[in-house]
Amino acid sequence: MKALGHLASLYGEGPVLIADISEKKKIPIKFLETILLQLKQKNILDSKKGKGGGYFLAANPKKISLAAIYRIIEGPIAPLPCVSLNFYEKCKDCNEKHCGLNRVMLLTRDANLKVLEKKTVYDLIDR
Repeated sequence: MKALGHLASLYGEGPVLIADISEKKKIPIKFLETILLQLKQKNILDSKKGKGGGYFLAANPKKISLAAIYRIIEGPIAPLPCVSLNFYEKCKDCNEKHCGLNRVMLLTRDANLKVLEKKTVYDLIDR
């Protein structure tokens, strides 16, 4: 997320080297390479090879929701599979209609979604 905020702050200025992002945001370069590649594969980022190359946002940072980014990097937004909208799995030996944990985690999921769907990569820019 820190790297995306940095790329958002430079949106429209051209590609940014991984090494520059790593240094500026204090992110280990190997970890950063893995994450940026994931985001490129999902069309959040694009890249240019060669001199003047690097990574850049594939779309306006105001159009990229944090919910989409979170799902790519972390997986489900829901804290439990039984309350996930996109990755639902029924819990073993549990009746969801009567489960207190399920009810609380539904509220947690909805609160997280409310924030992550309204906020964009643009909101990650340091000010």
